[in-house]
Amino acid sequence: MNATGRVLVCDTIDQAGLHSLESAGLEVTYQPEVTTEKLLDSVANYDILIVRSRTKITKAVIDLATSAKIIARVGVGLDNVDVVAAEAKNIRVINAPEAAISAVSELVIGFMLCLSRNIIFADAETRKGNWVKKSLMGSELSGKYLGIVGVGSIGRNTARIAKALRMNLIGYDPLPINQDFVKEVGLIKSDLATLIESSDFITCHVPLDAQTRHMFNANRLSKMKSTAYIINTSRGGVVEENALYDALKEGRIAGAALDVFEIEPPVNSLLLGLSNVICTPHIGAQTVEAQRLASTIIAEKIIHILNEVT
Repeated sequence: MNATGRVLVCDTIDQAGLHSLESAGLEVTYQPEVTTEKLLDSVANYDILIVRSRTKITKAVIDLATSAKIIARVGVGLDNVDVVAAEAKNIRVINAPEAAISAVSELVIGFMLCLSRNIIFADAETRKGNWVKKSLMGSELSGKYLGIVGVGSIGRNTARIAKALRMNLIGYDPLPINQDFVKEVGLIKSDLATLIESSDFITCHVPLDAQTRHMFNANRLSKMKSTAYIINTSRGGVVEENALYDALKEGRIAGAALDVFEIEPPVNSLLLGLSNVICTPHIGAQTVEAQRLASTIIAEKIIHILNEVT
């Protein structure tokens, strides 16, 4: 069954999804660099808005989106969409969290390897002509305790990979954790305080909301082992950056790997100047496979919703 409607794509997405939408009969306008001003001027003309993380769908945009039926986020989080304002106007808000599972999980494992073996520093020094082998005594992941904060789909997949590396797994989630999964990987279910005190690595996989903002503050960071590392691939606000800087600068924890920041890009962040921090520009889902899958999943969901309505 063919779907009908006008679609505005506001950010760069994989062509596979665009082809699916067009094949279904939708009229697609692709404007991946659209400005806020142009979006406000034209949004009333579209039934469906598609974004990634660059474009902000604020209440001001939604108030002018008089024809909109669906707002689709090609990715995981919805913090760039005013979901409350959209739902108040009966606009469906959808995303594709399942698309990033492998990509984000693999990045977390890569971060742990880089942190434990000083790979970033070793590469930089070798390129400079410095043979610093004697100072690069690393540690193995095998046998270490990985604390997973947020045992959703990405947390579970990370746990499965880490289990194959013979790591011990501790999990915390305010929601019930699937018992079959607990048995599958031998997960130790824990409260957050015990996880923080016991883990050699902590990885965050929670949405950013009132409960999780600055979840890792000065007090909680102070409870970590001095040899422990924290990894954040969820949202920047989950970790209080000033407190993290102090903990790292003073050697109270061993290091951190951050793919997300409270302000992106993190232009003036003091964290960028620390040698025991790995920083990447929000690349968790930035793989060919994840982007193609996210684009395709969103297209399929849009077409399904429109066919349901008709």
